Amino acid sequence: MANRHLSRSIVLQTLFEWDFKGHPQEGVVDMLERNEGEFAPGNEDLQFMQKVLGYVIDKREIIDAIITKAAPEWPIEKINAVDRNILRMGLGELLFGDHNEVPPKVAINEAIELAKTFGGDSSSRFINGVLGAVYKEIGEPGKDQTSKRQKKMDDVDLASLPVEQKAGALIYAWNGTELYFALVHDIFGYWTLSKGGVEAGESPEEAAVREIKEECTLDITIKEKIGESEYIASHPEKGKCKKRVTFFLAESPYVPVTLENDSGGLDDVRWFTVAEVANLKMYDDVTGYMATAITKLTATGPEEKKSDN
Repeated sequence: MANRHLSRSIVLQTLFEWDFKGHPQEGVVDMLERNEGEFAPGNEDLQFMQKVLGYVIDKREIIDAIITKAAPEWPIEKINAVDRNILRMGLGELLFGDHNEVPPKVAINEAIELAKTFGGDSSSRFINGVLGAVYKEIGEPGKDQTSKRQKKMDDVDLASLPVEQKAGALIYAWNGTELYFALVHDIFGYWTLSKGGVEAGESPEEAAVREIKEECTLDITIKEKIGESEYIASHPEKGKCKKRVTFFLAESPYVPVTLENDSGGLDDVRWFTVAEVANLKMYDDVTGYMATAITKLTATGPEEKKSDN
């Protein structure tokens, strides 16, 4: 019977070699077959190994973009080669694999075990943090996972964690009497709010204005604070920290919107009417902010409309 842990170990070794050689498109399968013959003769699981290898080879750009999104403080080229390729394997199975054959939690657990075997002291925690964040974002089945994650959070002394401030905005514009919202699209498939880090000496309002300008090329005017969220993030060297994101309702002129090329983790930005917003895939907190904003703004209307009365 095939030993799947051994099979994944061989795929990891192959990916390490492939990564070291600069991601060649040719000869990767030969590397895999050579490693299987040397380290697992008689394993009879080559088809599975080819499948896992293929997820990474074929989808590397997407997978690497997701790693960048899930671990923005840790550039992918700075992640050591073992951890980097364990993440690629885990995300390949998690995002592109057959979940009936390999359930998401199995893929995550196998990646963590590889990290314990082949990585450094902090590798398993790092792998767990990144894959766990992606698992949560894509909304895979297994709601009991939420309670386990909450228990882990309850075990953390939140008061002792360093806090990193972020700020963002729900951007709206009036085009005549038509209300529009500008949303960014992330690589997890959600339409969400533009946000970024608060720099030294900045207020959250100033940071939101700067980030929106840099990310979406829009000049916004902050109207009011609409919410705040906190979450725990893990860094492979710095450890855990608490990230606090402040969101504002902000007005912009209704002008063409463009996503800057260096906006990591995002792939689109657009204006949407209120009717179009209802059909978008959004995170729960964004949906709540949107509902509040639509209620408030449609009740008052555009400034020019009010001034005519």
